[in-house]
Amino acid sequence: MTKPIIFLQREFRDEFIEKIQTLAPDYQIKTELTEDDLPSVEISVGWPKKFSEQLLSSDQLKWVQSISAGVDYLPLNDFSKREVLLSNGSGIHVLSISEHIIGVLLGYYRGLNESVKKQEQKVWAQESIHYDQLSGKNLLVVGTGHIGQQLSKSICSLGVNVYGINTTGHPAEGFVETYSIKNMAKIVPEMDIVVGILPGTHETYHIFNSDIFGKMKKTGIFINVGRGDTVHTKELISALEEKQFAFAALDVFEEEPLPENNPLWTFDNVLITPHISGMTVDFQNKFMKIFLANLKSYLSDRELSVNQVKLTRGY
Repeated sequence: MTKPIIFLQREFRDEFIEKIQTLAPDYQIKTELTEDDLPSVEISVGWPKKFSEQLLSSDQLKWVQSISAGVDYLPLNDFSKREVLLSNGSGIHVLSISEHIIGVLLGYYRGLNESVKKQEQKVWAQESIHYDQLSGKNLLVVGTGHIGQQLSKSICSLGVNVYGINTTGHPAEGFVETYSIKNMAKIVPEMDIVVGILPGTHETYHIFNSDIFGKMKKTGIFINVGRGDTVHTKELISALEEKQFAFAALDVFEEEPLPENNPLWTFDNVLITPHISGMTVDFQNKFMKIFLANLKSYLSDRELSVNQVKLTRGY
C-alpha cells in the first residue's frame, strides 16, 4: 500500500525534514509532485496551484498548512465542502512588519525619504526638508491581530497613542481603545496615521476607499501592509492626486507586481515597497514551530492546535 504524502512546496533544512519524518514515520515527504503522487497527498505545506483540481478531487487531502498568513488566494469554499483543514502562518511576521511600519513613519517624519532624494541630486536642503514628531501622534491600527498587537507594543514606547479597529470593537491588548469596523469612518478624522493590516475577505474588500480617504486629516498618513485588495486603488490614486491626505506607504497592491504604467510610481507623496514588509529573519525556524505543533496534534486526533483558519471567515 502506498504511503500517504506530506508535500512541502518549498525546500526546508534537513533538520526539519528529519523532525517531520520522526513525527510521521508512516508518511512520505516530497518537495516535488508527479501526476502519480497526487492521489496520495494528505498534507500540503503550501498550495501547488497547478495541481489544484487534482488535489481537490482526491479524498486523500485532509490538511493544508499555508506558508503565509493570508489565505484569500486559496480555494476556501472547496476546502469547506471537502472538510479540508487549513492553518496559516499568522504570527511569524509580527516583528518584521512592525519594524517596517515604524521605519516608514520615522523615514517620513524625520525627513529621511526626502533626504535620500536630495542626496541623489547633491542638494543641501536643510531649510526645505519636511519634518515632524512621531511622539504624540494618534495611530489607528485596522486589524488588531498578532501584527497589530506587536506594532502597538513596539510603537507605544515612542510616545504614540495607538487605537484599534476590529470586527466587533472587542478590547485588544495594548490599545488605548478599540472600535468596530463599521465605525471606522467616524474614528479616522481623529487619527494622524491609519495602518491597514487586514486579511483579504469579502467583508474587507475595498474597505479603504474614497469615503475613508476623504475623512483623513490633510496631514494624515496611510500605510497598507495587509492585503492589496482591501484598498480601492483608483480611489486611492484620486485621493492622493487631490492631496486629501499627506502621504501613503504601500507594500501590497491589488495587482502585483505593480504595473509600470500605474501612476502611483510617479507620486512624490507615495513610498512603494515591493511586498517586503513580511520578509523575516530565520523564517524556517519560526514557521516550523507552527507546522510541527500542528503535525503532532493532527496525527494524534486529526485536529490543529495552532492558527486553524475558520474557512467561512477566511482567517
